[in-house]
Amino acid sequence: MSDDLYQKGFDARCEGRYREAKMYFEAVLAANPNHSDARWQYGLVLGFEGDFDGSIATLQQIVDANPDHNNARYDLGMTMMMLGMQDEACAQFQEVLRRDPDHEKAHQQMIYCR
Repeated sequence: MSDDLYQKGFDARCEGRYREAKMYFEAVLAANPNHSDARWQYGLVLGFEGDFDGSIATLQQIVDANPDHNNARYDLGMTMMMLGMQDEACAQFQEVLRRDPDHEKAHQQMIYCR
């Protein structure tokens, strides 16, 4: 059930239907508060809606609870970079690469890091 709701939320997010996506992710999280991918996607939607503080806080929660969730860590770094938090973003990208030396997108972002 939660996998189906998660997929519906993911599809809605990809199609720009953010309110609908949040509803699905909230339903998944109500049934399973530890569903890190639903929380990750929820954090992305917050950012897409302009709630950057909420997005960063949510993505940081995921990274704190699941240090190996490189997708959430990478998106945390991207959100930080968009907000001008370059040093913090670069630290996230470096940690992604420490955990996954082949992470292509993190390598691409490192050109913006000192």
